[in-house]
Amino acid sequence: MTDQPIRLSRRSVILSGAVMATGALTSSSSSLLLPPQHHGGSRVRVVPEVGPEKAQPNSLDPELFKRALAALEKHSAQVKRRDRMAIIDFSAPSSEPRFHFVDIEGGKIPSLLVAHGAGSDPSHTGFLQRFSNAFGSNASSEGAFVTGDYYDGKHGRSQRLAGLDSTNDNALGRAIVIHGAWYANADMLRSHGKLGRSQGCFAVGERDLDKVFEHLGQGRLIYAARA
Repeated sequence: MTDQPIRLSRRSVILSGAVMATGALTSSSSSLLLPPQHHGGSRVRVVPEVGPEKAQPNSLDPELFKRALAALEKHSAQVKRRDRMAIIDFSAPSSEPRFHFVDIEGGKIPSLLVAHGAGSDPSHTGFLQRFSNAFGSNASSEGAFVTGDYYDGKHGRSQRLAGLDSTNDNALGRAIVIHGAWYANADMLRSHGKLGRSQGCFAVGERDLDKVFEHLGQGRLIYAARA
């Protein structure tokens, strides 16, 4: 892969367990630069949607993207709305925008900051160390989730998630949800260089919560894993 990003026209995404072709998808404030093939397993450069607090490029592994598409196909019976999905790349540190929102039909892929669970990073390094599906672990879980209903809880407006794999099927019982949190705001990077930690929930910045809800809505896939 060259130092310069590869910009391609938008192409259709085939959900057959492999990425047949993808294109450069752009919006007014973000763009994802994906090659049509894997290019020897190299990572692809992403220009994420973030403010001046975090303007450097992030990356999305094409194999992780392929796994997310395979999960979307595998769980098609539970995931009724397949025009959009989200991919969380937990191999990236919490200081990088790693919550990638893929609009398959509209061609927009913004990326936002998201916290991981304290049980996944006991020493608070900023990197996820392990996943867990266990009750009381306070850890993030890996696998495919489908977005559920909204409610007002202790963190304010939140959205329930149902885990679709054996690695995250306790998500509803553990109350693993999407919610906003002060410790996931971008200004945490200026003072600490990393976000705070959740109890396993996908906590995003308070000002970003509406963007997440608007993009995902109910009945769409979130795929969380490490590249």
